Amino acid sequence: MTEPVRARICAGIPATQSTLYWRTRFPAGDPVALVEIGAESILILRDIEMERARRTARADRVACPADFAPPGGLSGDRETATAQAAAECLRRAGVDRASAERSLPLIYAEILRRAGISVECDPELWGRERRQKSGEEIAHLARAQRVTEEAVRMACERVASARARADGVLLQEGAPLTSERLRAEVDHFLLDRGFANPPSIIAGGPVGADCHHEGAGELRTGETVIVDIFPRDRETRYNGDCTRTVVHGEVRPEIRDMHRAVCEANAAGKRAAAPGVSGEDVHRAATGALTARGYALGLPDKASAPSFCSMPHGTGHGVGLDVHEPPLLDLKGPRLLEGDAVTIEPGLYRRDLGGVRVEDIVVVTKEGARCLNSLPSGLSWA
Repeated sequence: MTEPVRARICAGIPATQSTLYWRTRFPAGDPVALVEIGAESILILRDIEMERARRTARADRVACPADFAPPGGLSGDRETATAQAAAECLRRAGVDRASAERSLPLIYAEILRRAGISVECDPELWGRERRQKSGEEIAHLARAQRVTEEAVRMACERVASARARADGVLLQEGAPLTSERLRAEVDHFLLDRGFANPPSIIAGGPVGADCHHEGAGELRTGETVIVDIFPRDRETRYNGDCTRTVVHGEVRPEIRDMHRAVCEANAAGKRAAAPGVSGEDVHRAATGALTARGYALGLPDKASAPSFCSMPHGTGHGVGLDVHEPPLLDLKGPRLLEGDAVTIEPGLYRRDLGGVRVEDIVVVTKEGARCLNSLPSGLSWA
């Protein structure tokens, strides 16, 4: 009996679908399908992209939809036509079953089904390989993190060097220093260095108690300001991700205690990160440092006092072509692999004070966690 041909498919727009870009290294902005039949990979994309793809894409063959037009012809819709061509490519090779990468658009599954090809989702397809960063990828991440740290330092020093008005509002060049104003400065800083930047978190005072609030309004002396910046290098497409907390002026004892505990949790998470250790184990190591100092875990409820202080989120996540990618450092997090790049970002939050968070990126190696950060983690930046 003849063994069935192994076939795999991944499709989407590589400019936004990171697994497809990772596999092909071709950042097309239109629908693309990568079909693997046995040991051969075939990249199907628009005809005007073919010559460039032949020079740079990681694929054995480059084709356009017209090369695999089905008997009924191709649709006038670009995505549908690409799906039809992928189905015809598989059909001509005698394939009647294919494994699909987890983000395969439903239109591809439907067109393959109509062509008599069954599709099975493989949630792990290329997942392990993508997690285990190569030396080149780690170098890209290290560069991205260096520039990210420069932006974080700039923002923290802006806060620390501002002048406080009589009512506590921080002033820069005579005008109030706001989250929005500082966020715009970060955007310009990174744009000049070749980075695309989604809205950074610049969250001062009680607003910072919502750990993902971008921050809004005037920044004030004596309050924590969480600075969390996570830009993408336009050239390599790899992300940085770094958080520091800054306080202008005198630091209240409660904030200093929170910060000390967060730094201890950060160090504990780094010590725990190693190949074979689970993401849950790293999370428990970090949160254990917080609970040992009397802090809680989880979100506050309606009965919680404003002074309730806890860590409500996981300890970290993978980072690479996406700023959030596997693995998670949280409950039920998977075992870490050599080459995983993950953030270690414990935090504590109080509705009456705000938040404190310290975040670094580490790469998991045989020897343990290699930290890509060199930025100080203190609260004073003057």
